[in-house]
Amino acid sequence: MSFKSIKSVVSHNLINIPGWRTKRKIVVIESDDWGSIRMGSKDAYDYFLNKGLPVDKSPYNTYDALECNEDLERLFEVLGSVIDIYGNPAVMTANSVMANPDFEKIRESEFQKYYYEPFTKTLDRYPAHDRVFRLYQEGIREKLFKPQFHGREHLNVARWMRALQCGDDYALMAFNANMFSLHTGINSSCRTEYCDAFAAESSDELLQLKTILIDGLQLFNQLMGYRSLTCIPPCYTWNREVEDILSDNGVRALQGIQLQYMPIFGNGGSYNKRYHYTGQRNHRAQYYIVRNCFFEPSLTVGLDLVPNCLARIQTAFAWHKPTIISTHRLNFMGFLNPSNREQNLNHLKRLLLAITNRWPDVEFLSSDQLADLVSGEKKEVITHDEL
Repeated sequence: MSFKSIKSVVSHNLINIPGWRTKRKIVVIESDDWGSIRMGSKDAYDYFLNKGLPVDKSPYNTYDALECNEDLERLFEVLGSVIDIYGNPAVMTANSVMANPDFEKIRESEFQKYYYEPFTKTLDRYPAHDRVFRLYQEGIREKLFKPQFHGREHLNVARWMRALQCGDDYALMAFNANMFSLHTGINSSCRTEYCDAFAAESSDELLQLKTILIDGLQLFNQLMGYRSLTCIPPCYTWNREVEDILSDNGVRALQGIQLQYMPIFGNGGSYNKRYHYTGQRNHRAQYYIVRNCFFEPSLTVGLDLVPNCLARIQTAFAWHKPTIISTHRLNFMGFLNPSNREQNLNHLKRLLLAITNRWPDVEFLSSDQLADLVSGEKKEVITHDEL
């Protein structure tokens, strides 16, 4: 075994050592970015490519866009094709944003004021999206799709507005295509692409973010019909004070990876790091839920991720830990490139069938259900009717 392979095996074990344990075979699928705009259309993609921008270097440009009707219909078919020991279908925790920029109003203000629109209104502007929100509701009823809070927008409003006001070429080019980022792959990062929505870098930005988060959580409750009990900060980046705001507004657990990136006030782009594990509690008695398995076929084209996922699941179960699979919406999107959706849904179905065959006592849970178990709020077996 190579040194790289040994290091990988060690890291896969280390992530599962500390924290909450269970002998139950629990699998949670956490998928980020639902409801957010990315590449606006195939025409926009071709336009930027013809202008010499290397948008083809980023999978988010090539594959990711606001989810369309067929994207959800095909995903639900796959999730519903497998059941766990209690008859529950596979459920995807859909970490969703509730709004996108209202480009027309921002343009009318000459970039002096920020405006947003609920993502349900954004859907009206797209050509194959008229049933998306109804499909959200159907997915929730059928226990296939459980939205949780990913932010009001997937956008650092303060930094983006400064870029527009300063006449930043890339920001304005994206804006003119009703997008906030080009994801060019050139010095690209969450910060430079304005995606780190919770990254307040001053006390003034933190005050603005407080308003955004409260507004976003209220909008979530209004649209989804229930409160979000968990949250995944975009780009795994947030300040300690954000946890206070989320806790005061009903969020009991934070999804994420091992690392939290904490912006340093007055030193833009610099971060402190904190390490987390599943079952760890913070100063507000919120629990962290840490991902220990990854399924990102659109980001790793040419690699068969199913065997790797199964190995990571085996490791998690060996340590009596739940399997928490990290994935992103772009893996299942076909609005720009239908073959991306179909190929990756085939991979997902292979993975789900392999899980249920290898571990027939597996349980599919959403992130909020796992948070209830970790916190001790719910200990009994969860049946389909209780989801």
